[in-house]
Amino acid sequence: MLVFCMKASAQVSMTPLLPSGGVLLKAQLWNVRMVSVSANPVYARILFTLRDVRNNQVVMTAATKTFSLDKGARQMQVNDFAPIQYEILSPVMDRNPNGMIAAGNYLACYNLVVEGDKRGQGGEDCIPFSVEPMSPPLLNNPADRSMLDSRLPQFTWIPPAPVNIFNDLNYRMIVTEVFPGQDAYEAVQQNVPVYQANNLRLNYVNFADGAMNLDTAKTYAWTVIAKNTEMTVSQAEVWTFRLKQPLRSSGVSQSSYVQLKRTTDGTVINCNERLLCQYTNETTDSTASFELIDLDHHNKVVYKGSIPVDAGSNQLELLLDKDFHLVSDRNYLFRIQNSRNDSWMIKFHYQRSERQ
Repeated sequence: MLVFCMKASAQVSMTPLLPSGGVLLKAQLWNVRMVSVSANPVYARILFTLRDVRNNQVVMTAATKTFSLDKGARQMQVNDFAPIQYEILSPVMDRNPNGMIAAGNYLACYNLVVEGDKRGQGGEDCIPFSVEPMSPPLLNNPADRSMLDSRLPQFTWIPPAPVNIFNDLNYRMIVTEVFPGQDAYEAVQQNVPVYQANNLRLNYVNFADGAMNLDTAKTYAWTVIAKNTEMTVSQAEVWTFRLKQPLRSSGVSQSSYVQLKRTTDGTVINCNERLLCQYTNETTDSTASFELIDLDHHNKVVYKGSIPVDAGSNQLELLLDKDFHLVSDRNYLFRIQNSRNDSWMIKFHYQRSERQ
């Protein structure tokens, strides 16, 4: 009733019309319906305040020029109020008058000041609204329900859009175990993460080498939360993945020599003290270079060396001693290369023996 009386005394009413699809641009704040019942022109201006509902802090104020209203209704937009003077009070808010509003939840208050009115007030309206991305973060890799070879996977995603509504876009990435009877969303909400990374500025993260080991017998869920400074803005879907069981040699005994191949396949042999493999030397080389690559640690080359070879078929024996700095229970690639830069390779799963 008080607002109604204030509006009636000034003979002017004001109705902000924020778009139903959400506010993104500052210009959209100035879609206002004005109605005057006065027979004479009325001169007024609008004082505007924008508050962050999370902490009730004022993040922006604005004041329009003095504009005139004739009798009747009028739909007004940003150009009808220009020039508009803004005062930006938050570091996350774009200072460009034509810019976007930072993602978040807000309360917009419009105070109509009418010239000649004894109270100077033509009414006030406060409207809550949210600025949300049109698209949340989109998970990319590992794919949903995938089976992974690496125990240290890399997680990637596509940023939310549009990115220019974020002044301080950062991410929180969560990996958690999915217990029996749970779906992936429940697991993320209820379970303690087995791994999480906060304040990520890039749209990827590698599972840390020192984090809890992932178990091949378990299902894991992962998701990404987009934040603007400390404010949660949107969350990606929740995807799941599992780790493959370390592939055994499929009938290939460790005591036999496994033929090296030009390309890798699903074959993984088990090794502890020795790697036994067969290599066909098609050149006149007396030595061949080789390298050991840690497949579970960003495909890092952990050792380079050379090995003597004869022309034709060679049965190679590589002693996996401490000089190679291999880590037990990891997957590696042994790759040998001749002088023509032709490569042959084999994957192996290294398990340190008790004697080592």
